Amino acid sequence: MLEVSLRHAFAGFTLDAQFRAPPGVTVLFGRSGSGKTTIVNAVAGLLSPDEGRIASGDWVLLDTDRGVRLRPHRRRLGYIFQEGRLFPHLTVRQNLAYGTWFAPKGAPREDMGRVVEMLGIGPLLHRRPAALSGGEKQRVAIGRALLSAPRLILADEPLAALDEARKAEILPYFERLRDEVSVPILYVSHSASEVARLATTVVAIEGGRVIAQGPAAEVLGDPAILPAGAREAGAVLTARVAAHHDDGLTELDAGGIPLFLPRVALAPGSLLRVRIAAHDVILSRERPEGLSALNILPGRVQDVRPGDGPGAIVALDTAAGRVLARITRRSAEALGLRAGMDVHAVVKTVSVAAADIGTSGAG
Repeated sequence: MLEVSLRHAFAGFTLDAQFRAPPGVTVLFGRSGSGKTTIVNAVAGLLSPDEGRIASGDWVLLDTDRGVRLRPHRRRLGYIFQEGRLFPHLTVRQNLAYGTWFAPKGAPREDMGRVVEMLGIGPLLHRRPAALSGGEKQRVAIGRALLSAPRLILADEPLAALDEARKAEILPYFERLRDEVSVPILYVSHSASEVARLATTVVAIEGGRVIAQGPAAEVLGDPAILPAGAREAGAVLTARVAAHHDDGLTELDAGGIPLFLPRVALAPGSLLRVRIAAHDVILSRERPEGLSALNILPGRVQDVRPGDGPGAIVALDTAAGRVLARITRRSAEALGLRAGMDVHAVVKTVSVAAADIGTSGAG
Protein backbone atom coordinates (compact mmCIF):
# COMPACT_ATOMS: atom_id res chain seq x y z
CA MET A 1 0.00 0.00 0.00
CA LEU A 2 1.64 3.21 -1.19
CA GLU A 3 0.64 6.21 0.91
CA VAL A 4 0.91 9.62 -0.71
CA SER A 5 0.49 12.99 1.00
CA LEU A 6 1.62 16.09 -0.90
CA ARG A 7 1.34 19.84 -0.68
CA HIS A 8 2.96 22.21 -3.15
CA ALA A 9 2.16 25.79 -4.13
CA PHE A 10 2.48 27.09 -7.68
CA ALA A 11 1.51 30.53 -8.92
CA GLY A 12 -2.28 30.43 -8.91
CA PHE A 13 -2.55 26.74 -8.06
CA THR A 14 -2.01 24.67 -4.91
CA LEU A 15 -1.72 20.90 -4.84
CA ASP A 16 -2.98 19.44 -1.58
CA ALA A 17 -3.62 15.72 -2.09
CA GLN A 18 -3.65 12.60 0.07
CA PHE A 19 -4.49 9.09 -1.03
CA ARG A 20 -3.51 5.42 -0.81
CA ALA A 21 -2.60 3.25 -3.78
CA PRO A 22 -3.26 -0.46 -3.07
CA PRO A 23 -1.98 -3.30 -5.30
CA GLY A 24 -3.26 -3.23 -8.88
CA VAL A 25 -3.82 -0.17 -11.08
CA THR A 26 -4.56 3.05 -9.22
CA VAL A 27 -5.77 5.64 -11.73
CA LEU A 28 -5.45 9.35 -11.03
CA PHE A 29 -8.51 10.61 -12.89
CA GLY A 30 -9.56 14.15 -13.64
CA ARG A 31 -9.58 16.93 -16.17
CA SER A 32 -6.45 18.43 -17.68
CA GLY A 33 -4.79 20.79 -15.20
CA SER A 34 -6.23 19.09 -12.11
CA GLY A 35 -2.80 18.09 -10.77
CA LYS A 36 -2.48 14.46 -11.86
CA THR A 37 0.91 14.71 -13.58
CA THR A 38 2.24 16.90 -10.76
CA ILE A 39 1.49 14.07 -8.33
CA VAL A 40 3.21 11.47 -10.50
CA ASN A 41 6.25 13.70 -10.96
CA ALA A 42 6.47 14.13 -7.18
CA VAL A 43 6.37 10.35 -6.74
CA ALA A 44 9.06 9.99 -9.41
CA GLY A 45 11.27 12.61 -7.74
CA LEU A 46 11.06 14.95 -10.75
CA LEU A 47 9.30 17.53 -8.54
CA SER A 48 10.39 18.35 -5.01
CA PRO A 49 7.18 19.33 -3.16
CA ASP A 50 7.03 21.88 -0.36
CA GLU A 51 5.67 19.29 2.06
CA GLY A 52 4.83 15.64 1.88
CA ARG A 53 5.36 11.98 2.54
CA ILE A 54 5.45 9.13 0.03
CA ALA A 55 6.02 5.70 1.51
CA SER A 56 5.05 2.06 1.62
CA GLY A 57 5.98 0.58 4.95
CA ASP A 58 9.71 1.03 5.43
CA TRP A 59 10.18 2.06 1.78
CA VAL A 60 10.23 5.85 2.10
CA LEU A 61 10.68 7.96 -1.01
CA LEU A 62 9.87 11.31 0.56
CA ASP A 63 9.39 12.58 4.09
CA THR A 64 9.92 16.32 4.35
CA ASP A 65 9.55 16.26 8.14
CA ARG A 66 12.54 13.92 8.40
CA GLY A 67 14.50 15.47 5.54
CA VAL A 68 14.17 12.38 3.30
CA ARG A 69 14.11 13.10 -0.44
CA LEU A 70 15.41 10.14 -2.44
CA ARG A 71 16.92 11.01 -5.81
CA PRO A 72 14.94 9.72 -8.81
CA HIS A 73 17.46 7.02 -9.76
CA ARG A 74 17.29 5.54 -6.24
CA ARG A 75 13.51 5.22 -6.13
CA ARG A 76 13.30 2.01 -8.21
CA LEU A 77 10.42 3.23 -10.35
CA GLY A 78 9.50 2.37 -13.91
CA TYR A 79 8.14 5.41 -15.79
CA ILE A 80 6.04 5.05 -18.97
CA PHE A 81 5.66 8.43 -20.69
CA GLN A 82 3.14 9.57 -23.31
CA GLU A 83 5.68 8.67 -25.98
CA GLY A 84 7.86 5.59 -25.71
CA ARG A 85 11.14 7.55 -25.43
CA LEU A 86 13.14 4.59 -26.69
CA PHE A 87 16.80 4.89 -27.63
CA PRO A 88 16.73 5.29 -31.43
CA HIS A 89 20.17 3.72 -32.00
CA LEU A 90 19.32 0.53 -30.09
CA THR A 91 17.21 -2.42 -31.23
CA VAL A 92 14.09 -3.42 -29.35
CA ARG A 93 16.03 -6.21 -27.63
CA GLN A 94 18.73 -3.73 -26.58
CA ASN A 95 16.13 -1.23 -25.32
CA LEU A 96 14.60 -3.98 -23.20
CA ALA A 97 18.00 -5.03 -21.92
CA TYR A 98 18.69 -1.43 -20.91
CA GLY A 99 16.00 -1.80 -18.27
CA THR A 100 17.72 -4.84 -16.77
CA TRP A 101 20.97 -2.87 -16.30
CA PHE A 102 19.27 -0.81 -13.59
CA ALA A 103 17.72 -3.73 -11.73
CA PRO A 104 19.40 -4.08 -8.32
CA LYS A 105 21.28 -7.32 -7.71
CA GLY A 106 19.09 -9.82 -5.94
CA ALA A 107 15.88 -7.88 -6.61
CA PRO A 108 12.90 -9.93 -7.87
CA ARG A 109 12.69 -9.35 -11.59
CA GLU A 110 10.52 -10.36 -14.50
CA ASP A 111 11.78 -12.95 -16.97
CA MET A 112 12.66 -11.39 -20.33
CA GLY A 113 10.94 -14.17 -22.27
CA ARG A 114 7.74 -13.85 -20.27
CA VAL A 115 7.63 -10.07 -20.75
CA VAL A 116 8.24 -10.43 -24.49
CA GLU A 117 5.42 -13.00 -24.75
CA MET A 118 3.00 -11.02 -22.60
CA LEU A 119 3.49 -7.87 -24.69
CA GLY A 120 3.57 -9.65 -28.05
CA ILE A 121 6.86 -8.06 -29.11
CA GLY A 122 8.82 -11.17 -30.13
CA PRO A 123 8.71 -10.30 -33.87
CA LEU A 124 10.01 -6.80 -33.10
CA LEU A 125 13.20 -7.67 -31.21
CA HIS A 126 15.61 -6.95 -34.07
CA ARG A 127 13.94 -3.72 -35.21
CA ARG A 128 14.91 -0.19 -34.24
CA PRO A 129 12.32 2.31 -32.93
CA ALA A 130 12.08 4.15 -36.28
CA ALA A 131 10.53 1.00 -37.76
CA LEU A 132 7.85 0.68 -35.05
CA SER A 133 4.31 2.03 -34.86
CA GLY A 134 3.27 4.20 -31.93
CA GLY A 135 1.53 1.26 -30.28
CA GLU A 136 4.55 -1.00 -30.74
CA LYS A 137 6.84 1.64 -29.19
CA GLN A 138 4.59 1.84 -26.14
CA ARG A 139 4.62 -1.94 -25.72
CA VAL A 140 8.41 -1.89 -25.76
CA ALA A 141 8.43 1.00 -23.25
CA ILE A 142 6.20 -1.05 -20.94
CA GLY A 143 8.58 -4.00 -21.23
CA ARG A 144 11.62 -1.85 -20.49
CA ALA A 145 9.93 -0.47 -17.38
CA LEU A 146 9.01 -3.97 -16.17
CA LEU A 147 12.52 -5.34 -16.69
CA SER A 148 14.10 -2.71 -14.44
CA ALA A 149 12.66 -4.60 -11.45
CA PRO A 150 10.65 -1.59 -10.25
CA ARG A 151 8.76 -1.48 -6.96
CA LEU A 152 6.18 0.76 -8.65
CA ILE A 153 5.31 1.62 -12.27
CA LEU A 154 4.22 5.16 -13.19
CA ALA A 155 2.25 5.67 -16.41
CA ASP A 156 1.52 9.30 -17.34
CA GLU A 157 -1.31 9.23 -19.92
CA PRO A 158 0.54 6.55 -21.91
CA LEU A 159 -2.18 6.38 -24.59
CA ALA A 160 -2.73 10.12 -25.08
CA ALA A 161 -0.44 10.38 -28.11
CA LEU A 162 -2.03 7.41 -29.91
CA ASP A 163 -4.96 7.31 -32.32
CA GLU A 164 -8.02 5.20 -31.51
CA ALA A 165 -6.76 2.14 -33.38
CA ARG A 166 -3.44 2.16 -31.52
CA LYS A 167 -5.23 2.70 -28.18
CA ALA A 168 -7.36 -0.36 -28.90
CA GLU A 169 -4.14 -2.27 -29.59
CA ILE A 170 -2.47 -1.24 -26.32
CA LEU A 171 -5.32 -1.44 -23.78
CA PRO A 172 -5.39 -5.27 -23.62
CA TYR A 173 -1.68 -5.26 -22.72
CA PHE A 174 -2.32 -2.91 -19.81
CA GLU A 175 -5.12 -5.25 -18.72
CA ARG A 176 -2.65 -8.15 -18.74
CA LEU A 177 -0.18 -6.01 -16.82
CA ARG A 178 -2.85 -5.35 -14.18
CA ASP A 179 -3.84 -9.01 -13.91
CA GLU A 180 -0.53 -10.85 -14.31
CA VAL A 181 2.19 -8.64 -12.81
CA SER A 182 2.60 -8.07 -9.08
CA VAL A 183 4.09 -4.55 -9.45
CA PRO A 184 1.54 -1.85 -8.52
CA ILE A 185 0.82 0.79 -11.15
CA LEU A 186 0.01 4.49 -10.70
CA TYR A 187 -1.72 5.50 -13.94
CA VAL A 188 -2.73 9.02 -15.03
CA SER A 189 -5.73 9.50 -17.31
CA HIS A 190 -8.55 11.87 -18.21
CA SER A 191 -10.31 9.21 -20.32
CA ALA A 192 -13.36 7.65 -18.66
CA SER A 193 -13.10 4.62 -20.96
CA GLU A 194 -9.51 3.90 -19.90
CA VAL A 195 -10.41 4.29 -16.24
CA ALA A 196 -13.42 1.99 -16.53
CA ARG A 197 -11.38 -0.73 -18.24
CA LEU A 198 -8.16 -0.61 -16.23
CA ALA A 199 -8.65 0.78 -12.73
CA THR A 200 -8.51 -1.35 -9.63
CA THR A 201 -8.79 1.88 -7.66
CA VAL A 202 -9.81 5.35 -8.87
CA VAL A 203 -8.48 8.52 -7.23
CA ALA A 204 -10.58 11.41 -8.57
CA ILE A 205 -8.66 14.71 -8.67
CA GLU A 206 -10.15 18.18 -9.04
CA GLY A 207 -8.38 21.48 -8.53
CA GLY A 208 -5.35 19.84 -6.93
CA ARG A 209 -7.41 17.91 -4.35
CA VAL A 210 -8.69 14.36 -4.02
CA ILE A 211 -12.48 14.42 -4.19
CA ALA A 212 -13.09 10.65 -4.09
CA GLN A 213 -11.26 7.33 -3.94
CA GLY A 214 -12.50 3.77 -4.38
CA PRO A 215 -13.28 0.99 -6.89
CA ALA A 216 -14.03 2.10 -10.44
CA ALA A 217 -17.73 1.13 -10.31
CA GLU A 218 -18.19 3.06 -7.07
CA VAL A 219 -16.44 6.28 -8.10
CA LEU A 220 -17.59 6.44 -11.72
CA GLY A 221 -21.15 5.59 -10.70
CA ASP A 222 -21.43 8.44 -8.20
CA PRO A 223 -23.41 11.32 -9.80
CA ALA A 224 -22.05 13.75 -7.22
CA ILE A 225 -18.45 13.35 -8.43
CA LEU A 226 -18.11 13.26 -12.26
CA PRO A 227 -14.41 14.28 -12.27
CA ALA A 228 -14.32 14.48 -16.07
CA GLY A 229 -17.62 16.37 -16.36
CA ALA A 230 -21.17 15.37 -17.25
CA ARG A 231 -20.32 14.70 -20.90
CA GLU A 232 -17.98 11.87 -19.83
CA ALA A 233 -20.35 10.44 -17.21
CA GLY A 234 -20.91 6.70 -17.32
CA ALA A 235 -21.13 3.72 -15.02
CA VAL A 236 -19.24 0.42 -14.99
CA LEU A 237 -20.99 -2.95 -14.94
CA THR A 238 -19.35 -6.32 -14.37
CA ALA A 239 -20.87 -9.10 -16.45
CA ARG A 240 -20.13 -12.62 -17.65
CA VAL A 241 -20.20 -13.83 -21.25
CA ALA A 242 -23.24 -16.11 -21.55
CA ALA A 243 -23.33 -16.94 -25.27
CA HIS A 244 -22.38 -15.87 -28.77
CA HIS A 245 -25.22 -15.71 -31.28
CA ASP A 246 -25.20 -16.29 -35.02
CA ASP A 247 -26.39 -12.76 -35.76
CA GLY A 248 -23.10 -11.29 -34.47
CA LEU A 249 -24.24 -10.43 -30.95
CA THR A 250 -22.77 -11.55 -27.65
CA GLU A 251 -25.15 -12.11 -24.75
CA LEU A 252 -23.91 -11.23 -21.27
CA ASP A 253 -25.29 -12.13 -17.88
CA ALA A 254 -25.22 -8.91 -15.84
CA GLY A 255 -26.53 -9.77 -12.41
CA GLY A 256 -29.20 -11.98 -13.96
CA ILE A 257 -30.14 -9.40 -16.60
CA PRO A 258 -29.36 -10.29 -20.25
CA LEU A 259 -27.23 -7.65 -21.91
CA PHE A 260 -26.54 -7.79 -25.67
CA LEU A 261 -23.42 -6.27 -27.24
CA PRO A 262 -21.70 -6.49 -30.61
CA ARG A 263 -19.54 -9.64 -30.76
CA VAL A 264 -16.98 -9.77 -27.94
CA ALA A 265 -13.89 -11.91 -28.55
CA LEU A 266 -14.00 -13.69 -25.19
CA ALA A 267 -15.04 -17.25 -24.38
CA PRO A 268 -18.34 -17.99 -22.62
CA GLY A 269 -17.85 -17.72 -18.88
CA SER A 270 -15.33 -14.88 -19.18
CA LEU A 271 -15.79 -11.99 -16.79
CA LEU A 272 -15.62 -8.50 -18.24
CA ARG A 273 -16.27 -4.83 -17.54
CA VAL A 274 -18.68 -2.77 -19.58
CA ARG A 275 -18.88 1.02 -19.41
CA ILE A 276 -22.33 2.35 -20.21
CA ALA A 277 -22.10 6.03 -21.16
CA ALA A 278 -24.78 8.12 -19.46
CA HIS A 279 -25.73 9.87 -22.71
CA ASP A 280 -26.57 6.47 -24.25
CA VAL A 281 -29.24 5.67 -21.65
CA ILE A 282 -32.90 6.65 -21.87
CA LEU A 283 -35.43 6.14 -19.09
CA SER A 284 -39.04 4.95 -19.07
CA ARG A 285 -41.56 4.84 -16.22
CA GLU A 286 -43.05 1.61 -17.66
CA ARG A 287 -41.31 -1.30 -19.33
CA PRO A 288 -41.20 -0.17 -22.97
CA GLU A 289 -42.65 -2.33 -25.74
CA GLY A 290 -42.10 -2.22 -29.47
CA LEU A 291 -38.56 -0.76 -29.30
CA SER A 292 -35.59 -1.76 -31.43
CA ALA A 293 -33.31 -1.52 -28.35
CA LEU A 294 -32.54 -4.95 -26.88
CA ASN A 295 -31.18 -3.92 -23.49
CA ILE A 296 -33.78 -3.00 -20.89
CA LEU A 297 -32.65 -2.84 -17.25
CA PRO A 298 -35.31 -2.43 -14.56
CA GLY A 299 -34.13 -0.48 -11.55
CA ARG A 300 -34.84 2.11 -8.91
CA VAL A 301 -33.85 5.78 -8.93
CA GLN A 302 -31.18 6.44 -6.32
CA ASP A 303 -30.50 10.12 -7.05
CA VAL A 304 -31.40 12.91 -9.48
CA ARG A 305 -28.75 15.61 -9.92
CA PRO A 306 -29.68 18.69 -11.99
CA GLY A 307 -26.72 20.29 -13.75
CA ASP A 308 -25.87 23.94 -14.27
CA GLY A 309 -27.41 23.85 -17.75
CA PRO A 310 -30.44 22.05 -19.16
CA GLY A 311 -29.24 18.56 -18.22
CA ALA A 312 -29.54 16.23 -15.26
CA ILE A 313 -27.79 13.03 -14.18
CA VAL A 314 -30.00 10.23 -12.86
CA ALA A 315 -28.42 7.40 -10.85
CA LEU A 316 -30.31 4.13 -11.13
CA ASP A 317 -29.62 0.99 -9.08
CA THR A 318 -30.25 -2.21 -11.04
CA ALA A 319 -29.51 -5.90 -10.53
CA ALA A 320 -26.62 -5.43 -12.98
CA GLY A 321 -25.16 -2.55 -10.93
CA ARG A 322 -25.31 1.24 -10.90
CA VAL A 323 -26.38 2.88 -14.17
CA LEU A 324 -26.24 6.61 -14.92
CA ALA A 325 -28.52 8.40 -17.38
CA ARG A 326 -27.89 11.89 -18.74
CA ILE A 327 -31.24 13.43 -19.69
CA THR A 328 -32.73 16.91 -19.79
CA ARG A 329 -34.14 18.48 -16.66
CA ARG A 330 -37.38 18.91 -18.59
CA SER A 331 -37.56 15.13 -19.13
CA ALA A 332 -36.77 14.45 -15.47
CA GLU A 333 -39.59 16.77 -14.42
CA ALA A 334 -42.03 15.34 -16.99
CA LEU A 335 -41.36 11.82 -15.70
CA GLY A 336 -41.59 13.02 -12.10
CA LEU A 337 -38.31 11.28 -11.29
CA ARG A 338 -37.43 11.06 -7.62
CA ALA A 339 -35.41 8.77 -5.36
CA GLY A 340 -37.12 5.43 -4.78
CA MET A 341 -39.10 5.42 -8.03
CA ASP A 342 -39.04 2.27 -10.19
CA VAL A 343 -38.02 2.95 -13.81
CA HIS A 344 -36.43 1.14 -16.75
CA ALA A 345 -33.11 2.03 -18.38
CA VAL A 346 -32.89 1.43 -22.12
CA VAL A 347 -29.50 1.00 -23.82
CA LYS A 348 -28.98 0.49 -27.55
CA THR A 349 -26.79 -2.53 -28.26
CA VAL A 350 -24.65 -0.75 -30.84
CA SER A 351 -24.08 2.30 -28.63
CA VAL A 352 -21.57 0.41 -26.44
CA ALA A 353 -18.19 1.03 -28.06
CA ALA A 354 -15.47 -1.61 -28.20
CA ALA A 355 -13.21 0.75 -26.22
CA ASP A 356 -15.70 0.52 -23.32
CA ILE A 357 -15.47 -3.27 -23.04
CA GLY A 358 -12.55 -4.97 -21.31
CA THR A 359 -11.54 -7.90 -19.19
CA SER A 360 -12.28 -7.70 -15.48
CA GLY A 361 -9.36 -7.62 -13.06
CA ALA A 362 -9.43 -7.50 -9.27
CA GLY A 363 -11.96 -5.05 -7.88
